[in-house]
Amino acid sequence: MTIGEVDERVPSAPESTPAPGHTPERLAMFTDAIFAIAMTLLVIEIKRPEGKALKDTASLWRFLTHEWESFFVFVLAFVLLWTVWRRHHVLMDQVVRLNRAFTAWHAPLLLLVAFLPFPTALIGEAFDNPLAICVFALSEAAVLICEGALKEIAHRTPVLSEHADRAQVRRGANSSWAVGAFFVVMGALAWSVPGIPVAWLLAPFAAAYGGALIERLRRQL
Repeated sequence: MTIGEVDERVPSAPESTPAPGHTPERLAMFTDAIFAIAMTLLVIEIKRPEGKALKDTASLWRFLTHEWESFFVFVLAFVLLWTVWRRHHVLMDQVVRLNRAFTAWHAPLLLLVAFLPFPTALIGEAFDNPLAICVFALSEAAVLICEGALKEIAHRTPVLSEHADRAQVRRGANSSWAVGAFFVVMGALAWSVPGIPVAWLLAPFAAAYGGALIERLRRQL
């Protein structure tokens, strides 16, 4: 019997009123709030032009081009948070009740999401510093590992609706593991390879091909 077969046979949660403290809606709303705050704080960390930088068009242009790293990392971090939030939104729309493990894994996920503006600001100020790159990459990897853990718990335990596609949830977990591993590798390469942050644009390919590879390996176990 394969892992996939075991997962598919996990019973769905009964369509009943959740116990107090186990309502998916409240957890989803709180998660949405943390993501919204973190995504807003990203732009606050971008340096503003002051003094001579505002004297004329040429000075302002020099300032903006000099700060391109900050804008690049802001957009990248925003898109990463957006995609994690969007996938979490899809997952929570299929959850009908909570259990202790599923709820508990939200704590490190939201802690890391709230923390992400700091490494984003750090790498914006030190774009070529391998330690700054490593801190950002490992922070993002940790977010994705928590996301993968949530999806694993969701397809292995009876928290999903009877109409949920458990196989799709499992494939989503595989993609999260793959991109998390991708960022760990990128963090390690930062110490020897210049321009690593630009390579982070390849994350969608890591999700697609790495996730498919993990799914294939899991079916063979």
